[in-house]
Amino acid sequence: MTVSDVPVRGGEGRRSEREALCPHRLVLEHVTSRWGVLVLIRLQERPHRFSELRRAIGRVSEKMLTQTLQTLERDGLVHRDAKPVIPPRVDYSLTDLGREAAEQVSALALWTERRMDDVLTARKAYDEARTL
Repeated sequence: MTVSDVPVRGGEGRRSEREALCPHRLVLEHVTSRWGVLVLIRLQERPHRFSELRRAIGRVSEKMLTQTLQTLERDGLVHRDAKPVIPPRVDYSLTDLGREAAEQVSALALWTERRMDDVLTARKAYDEARTL
């Protein structure tokens, strides 16, 4: 997910230090990360199995999706339901907290879609001003 999630050798790790200093910022990083946003939006539609979630998101590695799901599960946003069958079946869904976060993230995603023309206009003006 983020560099903050990479453990440091020989100790509790950077994650624990950052959680103690600023826990809400760390959760914000998880929810608004590149893959966190897409996972929350997709799971808002319905529960998904790992492989169908990966296909629905597209261009995410198995490792990154696994890390994202584990992080969101740890934060209480995603529920992992492993069924004891052969072959193993694991479904991912949003918790109540996850649904609330997904609504907020979806509103931001919708805003970016609605305002993309304005963003492109601003970028063009910025780039033109820098090339003079």
